[in-house]
Amino acid sequence: MPEPEAPPPTDPAKRPRRAPRPRPHWITALGTRVAEAGARTRCTWEFIGDVLLGLGRLLRGRSTMRLSDLVYQIDQAGPRSVAIVSLVSGLVGVILAYMGAVQLQRFGAQTYIADLVTIGAVREVAALMTGIILSGRIGAAYAAQLASMQANEEIDALKAMGVNPIDHLVLPRLLALTLVAPLLTAYAAIVAVAAGWLIAVAIFGVAPAEYIYKSSQVLTLTHVNVGLAKGTVYCLLVALAGCRQGLNAGRSAEAVGEAVTKSVVQAIVWIVVAASALTVALQRLGW
Repeated sequence: MPEPEAPPPTDPAKRPRRAPRPRPHWITALGTRVAEAGARTRCTWEFIGDVLLGLGRLLRGRSTMRLSDLVYQIDQAGPRSVAIVSLVSGLVGVILAYMGAVQLQRFGAQTYIADLVTIGAVREVAALMTGIILSGRIGAAYAAQLASMQANEEIDALKAMGVNPIDHLVLPRLLALTLVAPLLTAYAAIVAVAAGWLIAVAIFGVAPAEYIYKSSQVLTLTHVNVGLAKGTVYCLLVALAGCRQGLNAGRSAEAVGEAVTKSVVQAIVWIVVAASALTVALQRLGW
């Protein structure tokens, strides 16, 4: 019996092409973007509400958070961040002292380098740099860990076992970063001031004792408290951004990467907004 002949191959040039998908009207596109932004904002506020409820359960002694998880997260966020904080803060102190001294030298006011570096580092720079450093090191790690658990359905397994993910995963990370924030901020300020002392003494001829004396005279308890408070707020925002993006990530490897990127960007934006608001508010209050 003769075999049926195969149909001749069709010419790719003669195949019917798919009609291009019509571009949405700009009003439709704008409405879609606004709706997506509203959904993201609502998700953020819902997450913050869940965290506040988790803190309430912790204060009442009804939380499932384990002390061992808190200690582990403190070790990851605190001692393991000292090296990078030292490097960046030292270099920022060098830049701050050198750029300020170049301008002050034109007026013969090199002795005021200590005032500039001490107030700038303790009140603003140390807290800001600590928050930005931890947003890339700790906030990204939080987002990656939680997003990976979301992709592997581990968070769904915790919910099925009756374990609240906020208590078990978010609170240890949030409290750990909040507890180590003042210590890292104070350490960053000390490193920056010491680097400024080195530049002032070695390059611009300021007497070592004079620099120390001027720093102790200009440094007040208000400056210290403001710097530590700002560092704590910035690190709290870093933890919230990382955990929020991680818990609400998709279930793919691509979604994990997107969560990490979004957590860093969101943390830095929140830090800049908070820094601007706190600076204006504290200046208005005279602090």
